[in-house]
Amino acid sequence: MFDNLVTRARASMAKRRHYNRLVAEIENLSSRDLADLRADRSEMLYQVHKQIYG
Repeated sequence: MFDNLVTRARASMAKRRHYNRLVAEIENLSSRDLADLRADRSEMLYQVHKQIYG
């Protein structure tokens, strides 16, 4: 039971680190970068959240 709790906590922390890393990358994109990618920052953030957390 304790092992399961630790495993879930580690997985959750790994997801959060991955999410934070991707959000930081998106936030660091300039408006010009976004225009070049034809992307919307809020849509990218939504998709990242959806990808990581389901």
